[in-house]
Amino acid sequence: MIPESFKQDLLNRVDIVEVVSRYVRLKKGGANYQGLCPFHNEKSPSFSVSPAKQFYHCFGCGAHGNAIGFLMAYGGLGYVDAVKDLASGAGMQVPESQPRSPEAARYEAERKEKEASLGELLEQAMEFYRAELKKSPRAIEYLKNRGLTGEIAARFRIGYAPDDWTGLKAAFPDYEQKGLEEAGLVIANEGKRYDRFRDRVMFPILNSKGAVIGFGGRVMKPEDTPKYLNSPETPLFSKGREVYGLIQAREALRESGRVLVVEGYMDVVALAQFGVGYAVATLGTATTPDHIVKLLRLTDELVFSYDGDAAGRKAAWRALETSVPLATDAKPIRFLFLPVEHDPDTYIREHGKEAFEQLVREAPTLSEFLIAELRAQHDLNTPEGRAGFLIASKTYLEKLTAPALRMQLLREFASLAKVSTEDIEKLIQPNRPQTFQRSAPARTSAVLVVPLERKLLRYVLLVPKLVKELELDLLNQSLTETGFLNFIAGKEVDEDASSAFLIEFFQGTDFEQMVFSAQAEIEEQQIPVETMESEFRSVHVALRINRMNEEIESLKSRVNADPRLGQRLNVLVKELGQLKNQRSAPSA
Repeated sequence: MIPESFKQDLLNRVDIVEVVSRYVRLKKGGANYQGLCPFHNEKSPSFSVSPAKQFYHCFGCGAHGNAIGFLMAYGGLGYVDAVKDLASGAGMQVPESQPRSPEAARYEAERKEKEASLGELLEQAMEFYRAELKKSPRAIEYLKNRGLTGEIAARFRIGYAPDDWTGLKAAFPDYEQKGLEEAGLVIANEGKRYDRFRDRVMFPILNSKGAVIGFGGRVMKPEDTPKYLNSPETPLFSKGREVYGLIQAREALRESGRVLVVEGYMDVVALAQFGVGYAVATLGTATTPDHIVKLLRLTDELVFSYDGDAAGRKAAWRALETSVPLATDAKPIRFLFLPVEHDPDTYIREHGKEAFEQLVREAPTLSEFLIAELRAQHDLNTPEGRAGFLIASKTYLEKLTAPALRMQLLREFASLAKVSTEDIEKLIQPNRPQTFQRSAPARTSAVLVVPLERKLLRYVLLVPKLVKELELDLLNQSLTETGFLNFIAGKEVDEDASSAFLIEFFQGTDFEQMVFSAQAEIEEQQIPVETMESEFRSVHVALRINRMNEEIESLKSRVNADPRLGQRLNVLVKELGQLKNQRSAPSA
């Protein structure tokens, strides 16, 4: 665990404008910088980066966060990797939360040294394969026949592994070195050593930083097997976490707002050749939760593409089962089934980009695919069939966490099974106590009143040192904002902490979303830091007035029964008048 003090120091040192500018073209506009949002497709800039508050906010899609969050969301980095990336740029060393033993420190140093060494071997192998491609007319002809240009081959760093059991000896004179085996380049078997990849078109697999971590090799002869051969699991490469083509697809993901997951490297490259640059491929494994989380973090829509045959639909169903618990209300997941005789490569070459993208846009959503498959498995014309349908749907409703999507599916299932949504809820949660509902009153238009506690929350986020001046006994304890203010008052937060650090400080807590939304309100309303302290104190005056009014009303109701309360009532009325005279109403 990374110490909080280090994260605060790191976020105080880095400049989020510089971090975001690596990926987004920003222009100065007033106190902030503006640009086109990297998280959704837009023509007019709605993405704002605040150098003063050190966080970003998009007024279009609502994306927001600090420098760490930006690298995670846009760069696809994990939390620790994002912190390390920022620390490296700031010349800082990420410490351990607890001192490491000499043995642990030595092990960590050896691990890093090994990973660096393996990375160098893989980089060297990639350059060897690329050079070999230029020497192989047969491999070049194969790529040309697949419609690929030299430019697209160079963009994806495509190479060729020669048809030689020890071809890598030309690149590595020390062919016996253990690192070649550990990097997955060479196989050692019964005292013999030979290249893993032979007579294959080679596709380098890159991590989120663009470094080579493995390879995929494709045969050129239809009779050769396996069609695709991947690097084994190594200290650098885990096929359950990585996808092919993500680095090359990143810009297209932003522009299109979607990512298309296909089954082969050749599909990715061929689609890019025809202008569909937002495709990536899994690496010879079924879709994993890590894949889905990573891809949904980078774009607004996830589309899986499968062959339309039985094997393709079976693979799609496995992907659906993995996707259901991770589905969100805001980012749809779709399933594209191509005609049986086609894969993405052959379809786009035969029918063109527009026809292919129309299929992508019209692909069934997760809910449509789920309902269609469950309907096909059960006869809804009989009570028994509908009962089986309900039992099957129960499994997916229990896993689904997206509230709006779950509600819609609940209604769809209820309609098909000829029951009420309440009946399905009872089936899912049979022991839940019965609740009674009544119709809500007609909605009336009203002026939105911002609770005083919400204003205090904003001010504390902008000027953390104000926490020490909070008068918690004046607050409405039933409000969530008060819960946050009580929470932060009980924590040791540096009064010089930035807004960016507070975002980080509350990550993973019950108050994370509240902090984000309040930060967004601050940005949208352009609340000036200079007036915070006076506004903060004005709100406290208003809270005292509210509390005093409550006490006066209480005394008025009791003074007839107990005349002695009259003196206290007169004192409060006088004090209330004085407070009202000194009050300066805070702005919303």
